[in-house]
Amino acid sequence: MEKDWVLKIQYLDKIDSTQKELKRLLKNRTIKAPYTLVAKEQTDGRGSRDNSWTGLKGNLFLSFCLQLKDLPKDLKLESASIYFAYILKDTLADEGSKVWLKWPNDFYINNLKIGGMITNIVGDTIVCGVGLNLEKNPTGFAKLDIAVNIEDLLKKYFTNLEKKILWKQVFSKYKLEFYKNQKFSTHINSLKVSLNEALLQDDGSIEINKKRIYSLR
Repeated sequence: MEKDWVLKIQYLDKIDSTQKELKRLLKNRTIKAPYTLVAKEQTDGRGSRDNSWTGLKGNLFLSFCLQLKDLPKDLKLESASIYFAYILKDTLADEGSKVWLKWPNDFYINNLKIGGMITNIVGDTIVCGVGLNLEKNPTGFAKLDIAVNIEDLLKKYFTNLEKKILWKQVFSKYKLEFYKNQKFSTHINSLKVSLNEALLQDDGSIEINKKRIYSLR
């Protein structure tokens, strides 16, 4: 991985979706990974299951791409959202936040969602999209419990990613907090499923009623 890859960040005032734009640029070969797009405002953001993500100005709208060959060797791509989201969660925790990660890709403060992460494969790259309520939150959601400077936060986050921390190291910390999921649910094939009795597996999947489920987000 290039030493200065974290510096390849393009800031935009307004866009429909950083993820859509980054995918378009990759497919057109206008850019190459590693690359990052950050927008001050997003009008048509997408979350899990292609749900819309309300893009209130002042929050974090971010998409970045990395070459698959630059990922940790033990990372299961089907659990990539957990990996990248947890490292961001840890980066925020180092700044004093109480944010936690709900399986597999949602950021929470206490009992309310403040954001999420989705990942997709485009050719030989992985594209990660992040939406995070930093300053404003829609009804039914919360916002981050600390004040952060976006540029400083991204610098710290990408510095952590550049370390290529092994999946097993990230997972060992994530599984210690998995109990927080017990009173929540997730959606499997459009069905709402309780996480109360979910068993977390070493590859990031969960087992419910003897069926193994991967995040695939």
